[in-house]
Amino acid sequence: MQSAAQKVLVVGGNGFLGSAVCRAALARGMQVTSISSSGKPYTTPKGHSPAWTSKVNWQAGNALQPETYAYLLPGSTAVVHTLGTLLEDARYKSALRESNLPALLGTFAARLASLDPGSRNPLEDPEKEGGYERMNRDSALRVCEAFAATESEIPLDGPRPFVFVSAEDVFRPFIPTRYIETKREAEMYIEGILGRTKNFRGVYIRPSLIYHPHFRPLTSPLAAILDLSASLHAQAPRGFPTPANILKALSSGTRSDSLIPPSPLDSVACALTIPPIHVDHVAEAICIAVDNARSDVRGVVGVREMRELIGWSLKGSSAPPLSNSAHKQQTL
Repeated sequence: MQSAAQKVLVVGGNGFLGSAVCRAALARGMQVTSISSSGKPYTTPKGHSPAWTSKVNWQAGNALQPETYAYLLPGSTAVVHTLGTLLEDARYKSALRESNLPALLGTFAARLASLDPGSRNPLEDPEKEGGYERMNRDSALRVCEAFAATESEIPLDGPRPFVFVSAEDVFRPFIPTRYIETKREAEMYIEGILGRTKNFRGVYIRPSLIYHPHFRPLTSPLAAILDLSASLHAQAPRGFPTPANILKALSSGTRSDSLIPPSPLDSVACALTIPPIHVDHVAEAICIAVDNARSDVRGVVGVREMRELIGWSLKGSSAPPLSNSAHKQQTL
């Protein structure tokens, strides 16, 4: 049973994942505030506002400008940061939301065109409004710094959680390397900020492909294929030359001290072995992580750990965890 004193601030609460977090937190008896650039309540792809949105305190704020939301932080027992972007071309989000396949393919076509050596990738400009540095890293750091500088107005038994929605490395080479690099940089810097005090704990949620059959139906076919691949790889005997093992072997000579493996072959291998995850399952895991009574939940939380938190068991699975634990140790 959740305490009524638990007050969660969701950064980006009217987005795809953020709205699922708000809904799940309300179901657990938490008080929820959302900040976003518009401050508008969440609406479905058809423009409807579900009944639960009336229970959320919707506020406008710029994650990069703490002065626009700092007044909310002392009264928050936990903060969840859900902002992020896969592509600089934000049209992909509306394409997914509206199930517009031609528009979605167009954004990825533009991404592939940017791979032309003579074409300048706009994401290389860290000052660009939708750039990876600003959206995936700096916005989280500004919120974390402001949160860590506050004292809770509510008596708590444990450290206040800051939950950062990161990602598994499963999207390269279709998504620029800088996407996952900025996610890992954010994890590292947040841990440095929160590591200075015992009053806070960092939780780094690393989902793979997040899907929803109704709100994002275009993700369902790919999710089904990847889920089948992950199941087959999990059942393969240890050492069997699966596609993922072959890809990892081919990239074994390209290791470095960077936050992620240099070769995109590792990323493809992870995509083949780490199952996709429903948006509601990610949200449930996040809500368990923000519970003040669960101070044991900290650090990197991958797909398998999320499933364990929400009580999901994979029938017949005796294979070792498929998440890249070496990368986790390297990051934190």
